[in-house]
Amino acid sequence: MTLHVGLNTFRPVHVEDILKHTIFPEYGVISAEVAAQINQAKTEGRRVICVGTTSVRLVESAAHTGKGGLLRPWDGWVNDFIYPGYQFKVTDALITNFHLPKSTLLMLVSAFAGKELIFKAYREAIEQEYRFYSFGDAMLIL
Repeated sequence: MTLHVGLNTFRPVHVEDILKHTIFPEYGVISAEVAAQINQAKTEGRRVICVGTTSVRLVESAAHTGKGGLLRPWDGWVNDFIYPGYQFKVTDALITNFHLPKSTLLMLVSAFAGKELIFKAYREAIEQEYRFYSFGDAMLIL
């Protein structure tokens, strides 16, 4: 899998109504081999654990083109804005770092785990002086 991430991923949200925030497209590819491995895991009832919000955005975008909840080999533009209320189709668990306030990535992890749980984890991270952002500490969200 490859997603060519642009600066948009890290751009803070500056609008009151998040539905007015523009996500600029980024190009992604999922090979036939990776799609088959993900489909096999899903069919066997195993978890698909995405490492990073980038991989979540890619597989969830690709899931829109699959049938019956399965992925196909895919290449195309990723511009999905994942925020609370989103129904995840592929991702069962996520390893990610601690994201900055007002970021679309913080909204994505809040959509995955719930805002309350994420904010509780962030309070703990601040108290324990975890490092935030791209090269900081990480968390596993089940």
